[in-house]
Amino acid sequence: MTSHPQDEQPDQENSGENEAGGSAEKSKESSASEKTEKESASAGQQLPIIGLGASAGGLSALQSFFSNIPEHSGLAYIVVLHMSPHRPSMLPDLLQKKTALPVTLAQNNETVEANHAYVIPPDKKIKVSRGRISLLDSGGREEALPIDLLLESLADDKGSFAGAVILSGTGTDGTLGGKKIKTAEGLFVAQSPETADYDGMPRSAINTGLVDMQLSPDEMPERLIRYFRNVTDTDTDTEKVKDQQQWLNKIFAILRNRIGHDFSSYKTNTMLRRIYRRMVINQVDERERYLDFLRDNTQEPRALFRELLIGVTSFFRDGEAFGIIKSRYLPGLAEEMEENATFRAWIPACSTGEEVYSLIMVFREYLDTINKQIDIQVFGTDIDPNAIDKAREGLYPASIKTDIPGKRLDRFFRKEGEFYRINKDIRDCVVFSVQDLLRYPPFLRLHLLCCRNLLIYLEAGAQKKLLPLFHYALNPGGLLVLGSSETIGGFTNLFRPLDRKWKIYRKQEVPQQLRQIVSFLSGIPKKNTSHEPTNTSADDRGEDIGGMTRQAILEQFAPTAILIDDNGDILYIQGRTGKYLETTSGPPSRNILDLAREGLRLELSSALRAAKSSSEEVVRKRIGIKSNGDLQIIDLHVRPQTKPRELEGRFLVVFWNRSSESTQSDAGRDRTELPEGEVSERIDELEKELKYTRESHQSTIEELESSNEELKSTNEELQSSNEELQSTNEELESSKEELQSLNEELQTVNSELASKVEELSTAHDDMRNLLNSTQVATIFVDKELRIRRFTPESTNIVNLIDSDVGRPLEHVVTNLTYTRMMDDLREVLNNLSSKEVEIQTTGGEWYIMRVMPYRTMDNRIDGAVLTFSSIDEQKKYQEKLEHAWELNRAIFDMNSEPMAALNESGEMVIANTAFTETLNISQDDIKDRNIDEFEERIPVLSELKDKLQKAFEDNQDFTTESFDPGDGQKLTIRGQVIKKDGKFPYRILLHFKPGKK
Repeated sequence: MTSHPQDEQPDQENSGENEAGGSAEKSKESSASEKTEKESASAGQQLPIIGLGASAGGLSALQSFFSNIPEHSGLAYIVVLHMSPHRPSMLPDLLQKKTALPVTLAQNNETVEANHAYVIPPDKKIKVSRGRISLLDSGGREEALPIDLLLESLADDKGSFAGAVILSGTGTDGTLGGKKIKTAEGLFVAQSPETADYDGMPRSAINTGLVDMQLSPDEMPERLIRYFRNVTDTDTDTEKVKDQQQWLNKIFAILRNRIGHDFSSYKTNTMLRRIYRRMVINQVDERERYLDFLRDNTQEPRALFRELLIGVTSFFRDGEAFGIIKSRYLPGLAEEMEENATFRAWIPACSTGEEVYSLIMVFREYLDTINKQIDIQVFGTDIDPNAIDKAREGLYPASIKTDIPGKRLDRFFRKEGEFYRINKDIRDCVVFSVQDLLRYPPFLRLHLLCCRNLLIYLEAGAQKKLLPLFHYALNPGGLLVLGSSETIGGFTNLFRPLDRKWKIYRKQEVPQQLRQIVSFLSGIPKKNTSHEPTNTSADDRGEDIGGMTRQAILEQFAPTAILIDDNGDILYIQGRTGKYLETTSGPPSRNILDLAREGLRLELSSALRAAKSSSEEVVRKRIGIKSNGDLQIIDLHVRPQTKPRELEGRFLVVFWNRSSESTQSDAGRDRTELPEGEVSERIDELEKELKYTRESHQSTIEELESSNEELKSTNEELQSSNEELQSTNEELESSKEELQSLNEELQTVNSELASKVEELSTAHDDMRNLLNSTQVATIFVDKELRIRRFTPESTNIVNLIDSDVGRPLEHVVTNLTYTRMMDDLREVLNNLSSKEVEIQTTGGEWYIMRVMPYRTMDNRIDGAVLTFSSIDEQKKYQEKLEHAWELNRAIFDMNSEPMAALNESGEMVIANTAFTETLNISQDDIKDRNIDEFEERIPVLSELKDKLQKAFEDNQDFTTESFDPGDGQKLTIRGQVIKKDGKFPYRILLHFKPGKK
């Protein structure tokens, strides 16, 4: 059974009773504490909160995730992205463009609300406590990784209403936090590695074997929302199916057939809760449909198996307990051990091995303080093969440094990239194996047995079987360590409590007649609804008097017998085996051939082969076994088992001792003294034995020759493999040099990119300030006329808000009377030419709208730019000038004599009506025309031109007179210079006065 990190409180059906001395008070205090905690919880305690963690490549994954979240999902989201601590975060703005949810930087002590997203601020770490956000300085809590810190706090605060989402990134941040959330029965989701830009973080999470779903970011929102909407009904549904034992038994049968493990001895409530959770994840509503799904889907039984185990643990979990074991109890155990003795410990349900290695580290630290040589041998077992493989590998994510002090980390681990590997001297102290504690025999002669948080998941009947088994496995005075929520129940005669808080017990010796029978093959009762504690009184022993009688007969009269499997591994032992088997040095073995004494191994191997091939009983007589310098003569029987069905395929090995008197008599008596019949019988027996010996010898020779051939072939293959490995090693050395060179280049490129980013950030700031300082309304659109960016001034012309980025511009209401703006944009994109139009707003303000193509650095057209420059003041001045012009004209027209004003180029600026009537021309013909063009109409023009030229040069007024030869009319022309100053240009006012000769 895989261990669980949380100290889960036992269900009401737990048969373990409260410890004596203060247990009732502790129970009351616990109840009062829980009540206070419930009363102080906020009303939104059941709001599901999703913690999202990402690093390199995580921005695109987050944008894809938030693009698919509906506005009313009913969930809250907290985003932790590895970012520079010295730059302001633009992440809220980038995500806000992709979602209708409010996305804000998280504030300290802010209450988490549904349908909101919160982003971690730079240079901060974030936690959640009682539904509120707590911000910490990034240097806080040792070196805890920010994603792990958030997820661990969510697991503690929200429990099954917490979700962990691990997105693209490098490293292992989020792995331990996700395991903590899975432990609290929350949801653990990782991005599928093939969709991640960097798959380090998702793969680290997936490798734990605890991830519920592997999805692309765009698929996650729908599955998360559906899961948390359905999971709220878990408790109610558990009550509905609580009595459906037949349904559970069918599931257990499928798991037995597919996986090979029986969960019928585990607590009903726990099994139902986790089975229902798998139903929600797989979107299966009905129980019968889930049975069909479990039968048809080849992956689901394995997934359900992992769900029922939740193999989560950590280094130095409950560190105070390890400290107490080290300081109080290891000295006593070590003092009783001899020099060069071996300290033996067993940790069942070890999961991925953290607790095993923690115990060895603690023991090593203690050995450093004493002057005695003691070896360490620890057995770690679990029913999950994947967990055992990870434990054997001894490779853990870098985030374990939050659980292990720096000195221990430096001493017992070595860094390998983003991981830490346990040192070889620690790894060599452990033997990991796959073992079902409820089915297979235990390890024996133990000084310490640590089984924490396993019993709380088992029914009462299983607990009553395991505790006597633990007692049997321990040495006298050995220690039993249970979880803080577990007890020894009614077995107070077997164990004496040493520490009630951390549940540390010492084995007590019990008379043989009072010990409970320990059976390793009979299994655990299916379900025991009784909650009465085990009682070892005489009355109970009387109820099992038959079993005790059978055991006595077996011990006193039956031969020694051993049940083995097809591989020779020992499954059960009856009687004393010391005369036939012995433990050899090295790692312990359960194989009978490895343990056979001298003289027995060859005969036993031959008999096993013969029994396998013939499927019949094989007998070998008069086998001499050396034991403690003496020769023991036995008969060996190997019988294949066919009944009952559970023993089919096993072999029963029986050792029959020959009478010592008969053996000595046969050895000391001369053959001539034997009766003739016995001599003949003895000769036949010896001939058969010689024949068998020859056959055995020939068989051995053939096997040896075959083995030699196989060894030769293996040697050749090894030589070939060695050459390949040498070649591969050379290639790896070359690759290593190339990688080092590439790494240096990457570091250089990274520095350049960092510099470019700095320049780009500065240029971005400069451009933003430039646009704001010009106070020119500017709107950028792409080729589909969707809004890219806009300046604040543009909101006075077009009704824009921040969330409009990405929307088509034509969907936004404008304040213009001009209706062809979109047509102008399309025209500019089609013709690639600029356009300028004067426009007016509904409020009467005037602007010049310029539309220009948006050109990229590589001269591509990627949209258009609209600028709106205010010309309202110019329009007002123009209107004033027009009024002034009309006034001047009116003043001119009041004079009945012809008058005109010229500029320094001789062009007419203004003339009165008398002048135009005299020349017989209209006002429109005069504007901007030179006086040279009226030579035929003004007779003295040539003289006038000279006068004008001189007046401009000398800055003097003039007067000229002329006579019309036709009618003798006199014409006086006066020229008055209007001097140029800072406000008015140079002008000459001409006054024509006709008169008689």
